[in-house]
Amino acid sequence: MLLLAVAVGTTAIATTLPSAALAQEGILRRWSLRDLFIPRRDPRVDPYIYEQPRAQPRKLRRAPTKPKSALGAVSRPAEPAVPVVEKLPDARVVLVIGDFLGAGIAEGLTTVFAENAKIRVVDKTSGSSGFVRDDYYNWPEQAKVLIEQEKPAVVVVMMGSNDRQQMRVGDNREPPMSPAWIKEYTARTETMAKALSETKVPFIWVGMPAFKSAKATTDMLAFNDIYRAATESAKSEFVDVWDGFVDESGAFVTSGPDVSGQPVRLRSDDGINVTKAGKRKLAFYAEKPLNKILGITPQGTEVAVPASLPQATPGELSVPGNIDRTVPVSLSDPELDGGTELMGGNVAAKGDPNTPGEKLIVQGIAPVAPPGRADDFSWPPKPLPAAPAPETTTAIKQ
Repeated sequence: MLLLAVAVGTTAIATTLPSAALAQEGILRRWSLRDLFIPRRDPRVDPYIYEQPRAQPRKLRRAPTKPKSALGAVSRPAEPAVPVVEKLPDARVVLVIGDFLGAGIAEGLTTVFAENAKIRVVDKTSGSSGFVRDDYYNWPEQAKVLIEQEKPAVVVVMMGSNDRQQMRVGDNREPPMSPAWIKEYTARTETMAKALSETKVPFIWVGMPAFKSAKATTDMLAFNDIYRAATESAKSEFVDVWDGFVDESGAFVTSGPDVSGQPVRLRSDDGINVTKAGKRKLAFYAEKPLNKILGITPQGTEVAVPASLPQATPGELSVPGNIDRTVPVSLSDPELDGGTELMGGNVAAKGDPNTPGEKLIVQGIAPVAPPGRADDFSWPPKPLPAAPAPETTTAIKQ
């Protein structure tokens, strides 16, 4: 019995040690009948080889991305501030009247003439005004008052963005763009243009740009036609800014090229107001006609009126000397061909006019071609001259 116990213990130790070693190496064996007598602590798993789990790679955190800029806007360095010079006491006034879009063009014109001490822009716009609510602000009357106060050299008009609303015509309220509404609106626009022309102050009328709403854009086109007709009837200039705020197909755009051709945001999110770049672009369209009225060159200097040229009296004119006169010569005169000598020079005597060369150049008569030549077109063909007889003698010539 003692020997049996020792044998069993030796077997148990022998089988336990390799199992521990194998367990340390990560290798586990299948369950067998031996486990009933000698239980093992390692788990019974299948498959035969147990693989330790691999270490998971660490996930790299991405750097936070910057939010995308607004559509069409391009980030670029801030524009340098335009230096503002002090205006002269006698600076000429550019009076701007209209609604909130008129205030925008007034801001743009202020930037345009910021460095010109002789031009001062005065903004007398009313943001909520228009031609429909004349009970709120009567522009034909107020325009005369403002011109009398400011004594402007030129007036800039831009309004109409608030006029898409009902209008009282007599005792009725007419819906916008109805026939009665359009008739009354046209009459009020003509009254405004007439009131400005009566002041004898030149003015320009700036049209409306496109809006984000398709219906509003259609109405602005109709408004511009009314403004153009009223302005031209008053012998003034209408400034069309439509193409500067639409794309190639005529659709409204939020962003577009500025006055220097760089893509910028021109309109605000509501599709009605304009940004700072949009205000400057409105002023760009009005700048050329204003410079023409104010007499300013593209370099920003005023055009100097040239003094009248001195007029010579008849007694101061010198008496001309003898004038050589030549006989008129016909252009078809053959003597003109090949002339190389000036009048009064010694002309060499001409050669024989009957030579083939003279006949060809002067008279255009070509010499007669000898018989048999390629240019001999005579018919019937002329007989060829007889060829000389060949020599038959063999004597040596002395």
